[in-house]
Amino acid sequence: MEELKFRNVDLRQFPNQLRHRTDGLSSTTLVLRRGEFFQIHVNFDGRSFDLRRDRLIFRVLVGPLFVEIPVSVSGQPSPSQWSAILEQGVPDPYLPRAVSVLLFSPASAPIGVYTLSLRIETGASVKTHTLGQFTLLCNPWSKADSVYLYSEDLRDEYVRNDFGLLYKGTAGNVTARPWSFDQYEKGILDICMKLLQVSPQHQADMKRDLLNRADPIYISRVISAMINSQDDKGVLMGKWSGDYKDGVNPSHWSGSADILWQWSQTQFSPVKYGQCWVFAAVMCTVMRAFGIPTRVVTNFNSAHDTNGNLVIEEFYTEMGEKLSLCQDSIWNFHVWVECWMRRSDLGQGNDGWQVLDPTPQEQSAGMYRCGPAAVKAIREQKLDAAYDVPFVFAEVNADVRTMIIRDGKILGSRTDTERVGALICTKRPGSMQLQNITLEYKNEMIRGSGYPSTRRMAPEGITVSLRLLRTPVMGENISFSIIITNKETIPKILKEHVNAQSKEYNRNPVATFWEDHSDLRIGPNETVTIKHDISFHKYVLKEVRDGYLVNLAVVIEDVNSQARVLASEEFNIISPALNIQVANEYSVIVNMQQAAVVMFTSPFKVPVNGELTVSGSGLLEEKVEMKIALQPGETLKRPIHFIPRMTGSKMLQSSLALTNLPTVLHGFKTINVQPA
Repeated sequence: MEELKFRNVDLRQFPNQLRHRTDGLSSTTLVLRRGEFFQIHVNFDGRSFDLRRDRLIFRVLVGPLFVEIPVSVSGQPSPSQWSAILEQGVPDPYLPRAVSVLLFSPASAPIGVYTLSLRIETGASVKTHTLGQFTLLCNPWSKADSVYLYSEDLRDEYVRNDFGLLYKGTAGNVTARPWSFDQYEKGILDICMKLLQVSPQHQADMKRDLLNRADPIYISRVISAMINSQDDKGVLMGKWSGDYKDGVNPSHWSGSADILWQWSQTQFSPVKYGQCWVFAAVMCTVMRAFGIPTRVVTNFNSAHDTNGNLVIEEFYTEMGEKLSLCQDSIWNFHVWVECWMRRSDLGQGNDGWQVLDPTPQEQSAGMYRCGPAAVKAIREQKLDAAYDVPFVFAEVNADVRTMIIRDGKILGSRTDTERVGALICTKRPGSMQLQNITLEYKNEMIRGSGYPSTRRMAPEGITVSLRLLRTPVMGENISFSIIITNKETIPKILKEHVNAQSKEYNRNPVATFWEDHSDLRIGPNETVTIKHDISFHKYVLKEVRDGYLVNLAVVIEDVNSQARVLASEEFNIISPALNIQVANEYSVIVNMQQAAVVMFTSPFKVPVNGELTVSGSGLLEEKVEMKIALQPGETLKRPIHFIPRMTGSKMLQSSLALTNLPTVLHGFKTINVQPA
């Protein structure tokens, strides 16, 4: 009698990935989402498959864990375990000896790279064949999955979208920075899976780690630690000051792929260098690739409370210079991610967005990571909720006590309860606009912050405020006014001390780069306005670099009473934007060459030179790089040609890193690519 001979298998990669919404993800394996069926065709030679004589048993193997799945002729798949059902009929008329099988994975299966094999039992004969590998991801489309997200629009935004905006600057002058998450770029999904394999948890106990990968809480804590390189073979090394010549200035990164490729190609050596928005953006890439809905969030005036007392102390000299006397600090902005998941470990009311912060600040259970901290627990002040809720609560809610000191004595002080967490925001779904999510973290909207603003001591007969006259722009002077009001019926002799210091966004300012001191008289009940300008040459020569900020403070001293009043403001200096124009932008067709132009007119008063970079995931195979030199007032026009390889919303972005001015210019254009 003729034998049943295994010929080959068709894993049906294209239709399976289309059904599982993993089309476009680049991997050496079939890519699937848990909690759904996938179809495979098994082709035989010799005689046809006979249900009465032949038995098929699949095995799925991940690490040392495996499940054997006998093929059933009929029945319903189990939601809690692997199952396989034989489809009736011939799947392919040209292969009459083929059989079609539907394999079902439970929605609680661990994510990872699985090996699939088939054992064929017929009579006394037993033969096993390896069929290939598949990568199993979380499934936010499945109600049974703990990362289920209820809206198709939100799933498109937080899982499938491969670009976004990162918000930086200050609450009064928010700047949007384009970023390419790149989860569809070549090999990125496989690299993301390597993060799990390289983690200390996997190396220490492979079996336990693989079982725990069913839980997005566990996955997110592993990845939060693995994005930074503090205590493992993580992706990024942080650096917040000094020079970056042995790596890349964090401001020069524009997407996640270059970082992840470099980490993988160097055998998991940390990539130099990252800062908070880079850490967060790379984590967003990894979590979206895993199928866990993720968004990047910025908290403006983010407190780093090292002693847990919910008070940040700031100290100024009587000349208006800010001092570094405390471990606590306020970051002008801090960027983290939120991931969407159920929190069955916390009980009802804590599902939804969870804060995860891969920037290495404090240890959580012995590793540099933070979260997942339920946003609802932060809002409701459930400080005993896992994980790291007290730390995140302080970042958005700490008080600020500001003091003027001399010889260790406090000359004046005030407490500000509104400054920290002034604005918490993310990119609005389906839009390139900002979405204010402050109320998701706070019970009341925080007032304050923004231009014009004032932070002053309790009035001692005089009040002082500081007001920027226009948004500071790189290449222009910084113009501001100091408004002084005498609230008493007697004239006063005053001393004015104005001080400007450059600062990085995450720490106290460094040395003064500009100051001004003057004497003045003010009449009874009089208001005086004093205008100041800090010239472009004055601040640009003092290392006020891209991403740096300025701490501006004024102390007004009453000569007779010795009373002192402080007003201060921290602000960013924005860079001009590049403009991208796309020809026929409403009829961009997949796989057809398109044209764009990058344009920029130099507003700088000096000649500038640098490197222009244009990139676009799904649009350009490789980055376009070119040297640029511009005279004052000269207009740059550079044509770019690209061939879209994916349909849907995509982003073309450009950056111009200037070499003789310490700034990077950015521009972006979103493009809706139509099918052919």
